Formats: sequence, structure tokens, C-alpha cells
Amino acid sequence: MSTASTTPSASRTEILTGRLTTLIAERDQVAASTRTSGVGDIADRATDVEASIQLQLLDERIHALELEVAESREDHHVDGVVSVGDTVTLDLGDGPEVFVVGSVEQAAAGVETVTPSSPLGKAILGAQVGATVDYSPRTGLKLQATVVSVD
Repeated sequence: MSTASTTPSASRTEILTGRLTTLIAERDQVAASTRTSGVGDIADRATDVEASIQLQLLDERIHALELEVAESREDHHVDGVVSVGDTVTLDLGDGPEVFVVGSVEQAAAGVETVTPSSPLGKAILGAQVGATVDYSPRTGLKLQATVVSVD
């Protein structure tokens, strides 16, 4: 994840930028395969509709990711307090585990990620090193996590 020469936010920006590049390439590929003329049979036109929907969804993801990349370049980090973009070590009861507090796009890129909108993410955001927080991943289940370190 983060090395001694790379800050967590820079690492996050690199991951998000890589994911953005992948999504743009995927969008270009879908756009190239979309028929622009009204020729073909019903099956061809149905494929065009599916591709148009896929293009719209990719455009929305790309736009959201562009905003997230821009936000990741702004440093909001406070030492010892969990914030988006941080590499955090948590003890969930089975020993320390390392995660990045970040987006679904980071998780899609293969990074062990806790999203800020998840129950665990909501519980740890703003928590200080040493804090034990409660969270409920589903109704009727309460768990605890201890913030071991924040980088």
C-alpha cells in the first residue's frame, strides 16, 4: 500500500487515477462497439440500447471518480485521527489488520478497503488511535474495532 516515500493520500490518488484510466478505456471500448447508424435488425438495435445504458453508467462512475481524485489531492489529514485516505490498522478481535479508508473504486482495484459509508467506516472516521468503537454490520449484531494506528 503506502511506502515510506509515499503518503497515504498520494497512494490513494495513484490508485484512484489508475482506476479512472481503466474506466475511461472501458468506456472507449464500449463506445467503439456501439452502432451509430440505424441499420441492422432488432437484435442489433437492442445491443445498441444496452451499450447506451452501459455508457451512461460508465460516464456516471467516471464523473464520480474524477471528483474523488480531485478531493484526494486535498490534504485533510489530522495526525492520529482516522480520515478518508488513511491507511489504518484495526483490531477487529482477531489481531491487527491493515485497511485503507477509501472508496469502492479502491476496493475494485484490489486494495483492502473500508468505505466511509459502511458501518465500520462510519464508526472509525474521526476516531483517534487507541479508541475502541462499536459498529453494527447488520441488524442484531454489534461488534467492536480498536484503532491501532493511522498512517
